[in-house]
Amino acid sequence: MLSESSSFLKGVMLGSIFCALITMLGHIRIGHGNRMHHHEHHHLQAPNKEDILKISEDERMELSKSFRVYCIILVKPKDVSLWAAVKETWTKHCDKAEFFSSENVKVFESINMETNDMWLMMRKAYKYAFDKYRDQYNWFFLARPTTFAIIENLKYFLLKKDPSQPFYLGHTIKSGDLEYVSMEGGIVLSVESMKRLNSLLSIPEKCPEQGGMIWKISEDKQLAVCLKYAGVFAENAEDAEGKDVFNTKSVGLFIKEAMTNHPNQVVEGCCSDMAVTFNGLTPNQMHVMMYGVYRLRAFGHVFNDALVFLPPNGSDND
Repeated sequence: MLSESSSFLKGVMLGSIFCALITMLGHIRIGHGNRMHHHEHHHLQAPNKEDILKISEDERMELSKSFRVYCIILVKPKDVSLWAAVKETWTKHCDKAEFFSSENVKVFESINMETNDMWLMMRKAYKYAFDKYRDQYNWFFLARPTTFAIIENLKYFLLKKDPSQPFYLGHTIKSGDLEYVSMEGGIVLSVESMKRLNSLLSIPEKCPEQGGMIWKISEDKQLAVCLKYAGVFAENAEDAEGKDVFNTKSVGLFIKEAMTNHPNQVVEGCCSDMAVTFNGLTPNQMHVMMYGVYRLRAFGHVFNDALVFLPPNGSDND
């Protein structure tokens, strides 16, 4: 009798555990399905050149003028040499670029955020940019002073994207259930994403200043948490071949890795021809990149680009 009772109890326990597992798996599947339903495009690709050629010349000119990118660079006094290099190089190609510093620095003009906390700096910079420029710019690009960006490639990538839609893109990383855009490669927000983010900055339950956790998480992860509440999800930006265009490493490091991993395809195995950013550069490397991207020309060679993004007034296109 005791044996039968014991067997019955074991059966009940095993059955309960089995049911619990089935229920759990069901929840996981349902949760994943919902997430995919609301997040239909995880990998965003650059437009096809053939599609651009179908647009009339007048429309292309109008498009090239309509794209306006505001650049936010977060800096600290220790970054002063990088700060100078960024100011002298790629930021000239932003429609407007401003530096947001942790404290007042006499050497360079900047907007003082009065904090060393990178997440607070980011929040304040986004709020400042949206409050002041929401009607003037449709894309907002945020970067570290170690990042080099080719703004024309960014504009080309965004060509068929609607800034009135909630786009948030760059190089994505998955951390547990959270997918976020790494600040190392630069972060792009549409004006609609900026609008949604700013509506949450004053709601601590959804977008806390300190993350609301015992341990501190990085500023790019905290941004992703806030944007997720706003219905804005991280999108990985790629070229037509599936290569990342926002890069978290320098060109030199990518080439070294390609020489080791793909010795017969060093160039192909390295980087996208439509790369938007590289990161981890020194001031000297910034100037070398500027030379390679904007100054070096093969005599007699003409690029047959269907679309031209003219640099802003004041940029010498160097």
